[in-house]
Amino acid sequence: MADLTPASTDRPIEDLTYEQARDELVTIVSQLEAGQLPLEDSLRLWERGEALAAHCSTWLDQAEARLSGDTPGPTQPRGPVEPEDDDES
Repeated sequence: MADLTPASTDRPIEDLTYEQARDELVTIVSQLEAGQLPLEDSLRLWERGEALAAHCSTWLDQAEARLSGDTPGPTQPRGPVEPEDDDES
């Protein structure tokens, strides 16, 4: 597991893909489980981990909504498609 460098923890969470956020979260959990960090660093990582977990959860909720048809995806129409009326009465 790679060490969490300041550059990776400074990146705004909203800019991360699901995979990037998940990988960083796995690294944070490993570091916290090792128990070798000073308290302040542990708290900082814990807070970032909470935010990363929420970000991942949002990604998964959106994916689930797309798969269930609740949210239109790129290939789904955004609303009901009305048939064209060829008959002008």
